[in-house]
Amino acid sequence: MDYSTNVTYLTLEGHIELEKYRYVYFTFTFAVYLLIICCNTVIISIIYTNKQLHEPMYIFIAALLGSDLLGTTAFYPKLLIDFLSERPVISHEACIFQAFWLYTFAVSEFTLLSAMAYDRYVSICKPLQYSTLVKMSTVRKLLFICWFWPSCEVGILVFLTYRLQLCKFKMKRIYCNNYAIVKLSCGDTTVHNFYGLFSLIVLVFPPVIFIIYSYVRILDVCLKNSQDSSRKALHTCLPHLIIFISFTVTSCFEVINSRLEGNVPHIAAMVMSVENLVIPPLINPVIYGLKLQEIFNRIKKMIQKTKTHVFTD
Repeated sequence: MDYSTNVTYLTLEGHIELEKYRYVYFTFTFAVYLLIICCNTVIISIIYTNKQLHEPMYIFIAALLGSDLLGTTAFYPKLLIDFLSERPVISHEACIFQAFWLYTFAVSEFTLLSAMAYDRYVSICKPLQYSTLVKMSTVRKLLFICWFWPSCEVGILVFLTYRLQLCKFKMKRIYCNNYAIVKLSCGDTTVHNFYGLFSLIVLVFPPVIFIIYSYVRILDVCLKNSQDSSRKALHTCLPHLIIFISFTVTSCFEVINSRLEGNVPHIAAMVMSVENLVIPPLINPVIYGLKLQEIFNRIKKMIQKTKTHVFTD
């Protein structure tokens, strides 16, 4: 066991088994990161530049994809640098900062998905009240809550972790995780573990329960309506539901991996730990681009314009 009286840098040992093929992993990871940036940026740009898409549903989509970009930016650049480094290390402060952004991203994803569920719930279950209940002022307030509330709760969590006296500096991960940092402490972490559990319950369970409730109500209304109107409603809600299930499952993998660290094979543990940082940011723009007709039509027009410019030039 390694001890240090003043730990200022942490070693990310999750890269050890990847070292042999690190240039291959670097190339693949860099390609994935570029793809995430391009796909998310294209959808956000389409929504921003087309006034016809300045509606609550599309604004929430742009906010969700923007959150994906911020979350992946807290993860991928450092990972790419580590692939090219002989000894992947990170300062204590930078590790805390990375954990803060990654946790804020994860929680804001759930809160944004709950805001989107609310939008779809009012649109389908209370269509006559939609313009009153989902005004632009309401959208701005919801977006503020979706980012401010998680950042405050997560900020308290990582601040408590930052105050811990660390006596170990080796972390068997490829990025900083609050629970993994707490485990490096040689002191009593009861308060931190309790607050971590409290934060999980307060930040994640209410949005998840509300999302499930909203879609159950939506499904109930759709079953009572005509087949054509039900099909249109479900087609609009399907992307949100797919993304919610995808992010929930990958987040559960990360929580399970954190708690069972050392009890599962290293490669399996690494895959479980990065799924919620790879899969949702990658599939979110694809699902919205293909499933929502308005966005899909804009993408087709943009591609056609690009082809026209290329051939005319």
